[in-house]
This record gives sequence, C-alpha cells and structure tokens, in this order.
Amino acid sequence: MTTLGVIGLGRIGAFHVDTLSGLDGIDRLVVADERPDVVAAVAAKHGATPADSVEDLLDSGVDGVVVAAATPAHAELTLAAVHRGLPTFCEKPIAATAAESAHVATVIAKAGVPVQVGYQRRFDVAFAAAKQAVDSGALGPLHTVRSTTMDPSPPPMEYIAGSGGIFRDCAVHDFDVLRWITGQNAVEVYATGTNQGDPRFAQYGDVDTAAVVVKFDGGAMGIVSAARYNARGYDCRLEVHGFHDTVVAGWDQGVPMRNTDPHNDFPTGPYHHFFMDRFTDAFRAELAGFVSVVKGEAIPGATVADAVEVAWLAEAATESLRRGTPVRIEEVRNA
Repeated sequence: MTTLGVIGLGRIGAFHVDTLSGLDGIDRLVVADERPDVVAAVAAKHGATPADSVEDLLDSGVDGVVVAAATPAHAELTLAAVHRGLPTFCEKPIAATAAESAHVATVIAKAGVPVQVGYQRRFDVAFAAAKQAVDSGALGPLHTVRSTTMDPSPPPMEYIAGSGGIFRDCAVHDFDVLRWITGQNAVEVYATGTNQGDPRFAQYGDVDTAAVVVKFDGGAMGIVSAARYNARGYDCRLEVHGFHDTVVAGWDQGVPMRNTDPHNDFPTGPYHHFFMDRFTDAFRAELAGFVSVVKGEAIPGATVADAVEVAWLAEAATESLRRGTPVRIEEVRNA
C-alpha cells in the first residue's frame, strides 16, 4: 500500500484529497497547509493524518507527494520533495516563470526523481481519443487545432494578482494540449486581449479575454480562446482539423451553449459548472497514474520537460500581448 502527502489544501488541494481518498492502493494520506484549522478540517473529513508543517509531512514516511499549494511555492516545495527522493506530482506550473521552470527542470533531471505535472486534460477520454486519432494518421497532416477555455467567472482577484496572467495560469492548459495533440513544437506566438470586466485585471497587467495564434514547427496552426466571463458555465473544447478528417472533444451535452437552430436541441445540458466537475474523471485518472509512478512505473502524463516548453509558450504569449507583435519562442528562451 502507498502513503501520499498533500501539500496545500486550497480549492485544488482539497479537491485532490477528495479524489485520492477514493482511490484504490492508497493506505494513508498526510496533509499539510499553512492554516492549521484547514488541515484539521480536511484531515477529519477524510481520516488523513495532519502534519504540523511541510517538513513534518516530508519526513513522515510518505512514499510520494502532491504539491497543490499556491503557484509561487511550487518550485520550492517540489524541490524539497525531490531532494528527499520522493516522487512528486506538482500542479501546474512547476514555477512562476519559464526561466525558473527551466532551472527547476535541470535540478530534477540531475536528481533522477520522477515528477509528474498536473495537466489533467490529457486524461479526459475524449481528449485522449482525439490524440489517438491524430497518432493513427487518420486525420492526415494537421492544419488547425483550436482549443477553448472559458471560465464562468473570474477567480478571486487575490489569485489574479499573483497568477502571472491569463496565459500562465489559464491558457497553459490549452498550450499543453496543443503541443501534446500535434506532437510538434511551437516556434512563434501572437497574442492579443481585451478587458471589459473587473478593472483590476488591467491594474495587474492582465486581460479578461484573450486570443492566441501559435505556429508549430510541423506546419500546424494552434488557435486558443480564453476568457474569464462565461456565465452559462465552464466551456472547454478542442477541435483538431487535418487534411483528411476532423475530430472534436468537449462537444458533449454539457457544453455551456445556447443553440439558436430551431431544429436542433443540442446541447441538452445540464451545463458544466466548473473545471472540477467537467474533469472529475480526468483528475481521478491522472492521480491514479501518479500512484503508479510512486510504485515505479513511467510517468503517464505531462513531464517536467513538457511543463517547461509550455512555460516558454506562455512567456512568449505574455510578451506578445505586451508588444502587440508576434514573438518567436527562441526570443524569450534566449533573452
């Protein structure tokens, strides 16, 4: 049996504890957070062992660690676990900037400890089927891949203030999917955006609505739409267009849209409310995959190397938004 530690018990951390507590093969959970009352509540709910500190958790005999704290702490916490030889699952991103991500990746590679990064869309059955269709060659050469992420409402502004912007905390999921689906590397990015909602987005140098065009080295074009305001629900879709065929993911009955065609009642709902209900099964499969990593199997999802490439993509998009011009990945990588 396996003992896992979970560091960070905010929205996603508490959700991960819920998921892990229902997985087979986990004997015990140890939880830690800087808020003792939250630790006590989560531990009591799931029969987990509370830890007084991160150090106590890391030294408690856990077999692996899930890092789900706030983004600025990801690098430090992941490396603390890695230095103890503990397989680690780190929620995206692995660090606050691309340069720091690259540094963390170098340290992890030298340590030789497996680290899986949390990009759960890879584990969604429809997204995985789209990937299989591409890999089979059935679509022929890819020309366009469209990825959409629209939240029903913005996260708290306290989160936005330290998130690094819409490309680093939201569209990174789209960037990861584009790379994964195409099997190609990004070479150039053009990003634009607008603000029509909370004025604090602009104060933080961010936008509430964004569009990104990504050129890939194999000829495919990626198109990303991201928005903080989509009151009908959480909208996450993928379209993959090849010369021979097209496949889609996320076009289910819960896609939050109102169809104006009087002869078509799709979608019938209920609409997806948020990413946690949209991807419940994917998160479960992702964390089950991490349990297998702890037991010595290969990483089934996104690696640290994948996360670094996504971080450079997000960096280029952020710079492109600032400049108002296309930015090549090599420009930010070598800056």
